[in-house]
Amino acid sequence: MGAHVGDRIIVDSDKVGVPARQGEILKVIPHESHVEFRVQWDDGRMTEIRPIAASYRIVAKVKRARG
Repeated sequence: MGAHVGDRIIVDSDKVGVPARQGEILKVIPHESHVEFRVQWDDGRMTEIRPIAASYRIVAKVKRARG
């Protein structure tokens, strides 16, 4: 599954006892061999990251039905 603007990203910590970071994807930056994300983290910081496989999960933005 690809990531889209508005999706949530959860990045697991590599340290025991440290909770995962969560944030909203603001921009998807594709490259030939990888993808980067501009993320607004829940703590208010904004960064660009290039996560490694199996270290993150994408939660699709919930689309609300019209009407």
